[in-house]
Amino acid sequence: MTTKAAFSPDEWKTVLEGPTSAGMIVITAAHGGMFRETVAMTKAYTDARAQHGASELLDDVVAAKPELDHTRYHSPEELRENGLAHIRSAVALVEGKATAQELDDYRRFVLALADKVASAHREGGQDVSPAETDAIQQITAALGETGS
Repeated sequence: MTTKAAFSPDEWKTVLEGPTSAGMIVITAAHGGMFRETVAMTKAYTDARAQHGASELLDDVVAAKPELDHTRYHSPEELRENGLAHIRSAVALVEGKATAQELDDYRRFVLALADKVASAHREGGQDVSPAETDAIQQITAALGETGS
């Protein structure tokens, strides 16, 4: 089993930024609901902690304080572009050091977090807005192949 110890401090920071980057991409995809969506991101971590023991790597990820790139972005598009790059970098690191199952667990957690954030606030009469759906599709692509 892979743990935090397999990563350098900078690599681990990148791994931790993957999920929060996905959440921020969805939060900024559509207007409104920022508070509910932020709470939903926190709840995704809480829910994953309840699954403790299924994956040591994921246990370490959700036990840590969520990391976020604190760069000041000038637009949601710039945040999305940089966030997707964070996700791709995080997946590459996990893929290089973890088992295939741990990689799949990491990908599923990031996607579950994005889905939970998108569903937290109805926008335009829809559970998930078209902008959020587009953001989730881009996050899914950045995550690469995910097993079922």
